[in-house]
Amino acid sequence: MNVAIVGASGAVGQEFLRILAERKFPIDTLKLFGSSRSAGKTYSFNGRDITVTELRHGTDDFKDIDVAFTSAGAGTSKEFEKDITRFGAVMIDNSSAFRMDSDVPLVVPECNAADALQRPRGVIANPNCTTIILVVALKAIEAISHIKRIHVSTYQAASGAGAAAMQELYEQYRQALAGENITVTKFPHQLAFNMIPQVDVFLDNDYTKEEMKMYHETQKIMHSDVLTSATCVRVPSLRSHSESVWIETEAPVSPEAAREAFQHAEGLTVLDEPSRQQYPMPLFTADKDDVYVGRIRKDLAHPNGLTFWLTGDQIRKGAALNAVQIAEYLIKVGNLK
Repeated sequence: MNVAIVGASGAVGQEFLRILAERKFPIDTLKLFGSSRSAGKTYSFNGRDITVTELRHGTDDFKDIDVAFTSAGAGTSKEFEKDITRFGAVMIDNSSAFRMDSDVPLVVPECNAADALQRPRGVIANPNCTTIILVVALKAIEAISHIKRIHVSTYQAASGAGAAAMQELYEQYRQALAGENITVTKFPHQLAFNMIPQVDVFLDNDYTKEEMKMYHETQKIMHSDVLTSATCVRVPSLRSHSESVWIETEAPVSPEAAREAFQHAEGLTVLDEPSRQQYPMPLFTADKDDVYVGRIRKDLAHPNGLTFWLTGDQIRKGAALNAVQIAEYLIKVGNLK
């Protein structure tokens, strides 16, 4: 395969390099692209140094590329879509640019891998990180009984706002402990020693854009009429997002049945021994591929309710790993040239 990474210098771009190497993705040629600020930087991959090329219009840079992983923001993805795909490359995009476009599949391989086979524009969208973590678990329950409603509160790490946001959190902790004024740039408020009940901008309905992504993307991925009400919270951890999930199913699903379904589901690891204080936490799920599920229990407020807790690495499964898994699926079924 000839592979390109667009946005190679960012947190997700760097994760692409690690994951492609770890999973021994079949690469003949790897090209790295970025902004004018990133152009000229050099990164090592499988013992070779690769220099970042500035992403520009009107070039033949993608002529021999089979798959392009893009994570440079929605504006860049929209601007350069045609440049990336016009020679036949499959563009697997990590931004929000195309997720709800009817002619672009939105794919989580554990849930709807086959949707990636129909891509009239040559583009496949990677869902929002919180949606990915959620639907990997929902798929297992949907196979038992249709999910009608979801209430979810997310606890999202600084990594969701990028590498600079992670560095700001480090600096805020240092400043707070040193008694210095706190620098706030990447978040609406100080994040260190705090939680912020806002991820992304507020919309007219007083939900944030992040919360509405979960509403719409979950329906599209699962081909379902499920209704999702989300509250997204930024918390002062570095990596891995967590989610407290309540679902209502058409027929009752016992915790035992849910636990068994989770244990047999692809991409899930069950860690659910509350008597031994064993449950998923972001500190221990960072750098892990699976979504971890625990605190599985019957909801006390509804006979068809079930509640559980999820934690998953936002940069890996919530972004780069999911995109690589899409490409691996296309190779496996012979659908990637």
